[in-house]
Amino acid sequence: MPASRQLRGAFTALVTPFTGSGAIDEDTFRSLVRRQIDSGIHGLVACGTTGETPTLSHEEDEWVIATTLEIASERPSRARVRVIAGTGSNSTDTAIRATRRAAEIGVDAALVVAPYYNKPDQRMLESHFRAVADEGDLPIIVYNVPGRTGVNVEASTLLRLAEHPRIVAVKEASTNMDQIATILRDRPTGFSVFAGDDTWTLPMLALGGDGVICTCANEIPGEMAEMCDAAFAGDWDTARHIHERWLPLMKANFAGGPNPVPVKAAMSMMGLLTDVLRAPLLPLDEPHRARLKMILQTTGALDSTPTPVDRAAGAKSGRARGASAVGAVTRA
Repeated sequence: MPASRQLRGAFTALVTPFTGSGAIDEDTFRSLVRRQIDSGIHGLVACGTTGETPTLSHEEDEWVIATTLEIASERPSRARVRVIAGTGSNSTDTAIRATRRAAEIGVDAALVVAPYYNKPDQRMLESHFRAVADEGDLPIIVYNVPGRTGVNVEASTLLRLAEHPRIVAVKEASTNMDQIATILRDRPTGFSVFAGDDTWTLPMLALGGDGVICTCANEIPGEMAEMCDAAFAGDWDTARHIHERWLPLMKANFAGGPNPVPVKAAMSMMGLLTDVLRAPLLPLDEPHRARLKMILQTTGALDSTPTPVDRAAGAKSGRARGASAVGAVTRA
């Protein structure tokens, strides 16, 4: 990937909205992607963990990826907003095929999770990612999330992979700061390191990280983009203020159920989608829902959330939606 296209900033791991019957809510999905772009997000990740990819069919995967790219290409913002497709699998051949298909659709890069369930060792992990990079026809972001996969891509393995011309970044969700700091210190020039845990965004930016692939940007895309921009500009007071303001929401998005159960509950309270998930996931239970609503109210996330009528008007005017007044105070 040319240096001018290096991946940097706040990338939203998009949710996939469903209708009451369980089908993809296509109109709502398009609206959510437009809201992201209008709010100033730097990039979009379609078909990650937050998008409930394990329960999507291959045809639905392709629709989500293609539609994300279509909406991002509607206006000149396409020159700014990067589109990433989740193409990982615990089968190397399947990951290669999915990555090739995403390349044909036209995305910028592929997010490839470490193989899950079959628990490959470091030699096998390295072989897997090299094969996808060699044969997938796209720049690759390694997604290291041991809590879901059962395996950790160690720093030494990742740094060897980073020398591959098509392996351009890592989403680091190991929660191991020693490992992350080693990668940031020793990575080759042009290799991007993203936070994979929303709450770790500011600490990783402070260590020289390149941004975040996050869940909370589904709710507050403008704020997450502004936090990254402030850090890149050396305005650490602003970056720290945004982090501290939204830290309770970042934590609440992972309380009471696996991702994306809480974030979908929050977005339903914000009037952005209906709180429907695909089994085996179920909606957030009432005790956690009440606490989440309190956090949304306390942080101000509900104050500026548009009604459905307002959202339609905002889409026509290009006005950013869902972003609170930060400027005033301020599978995957």
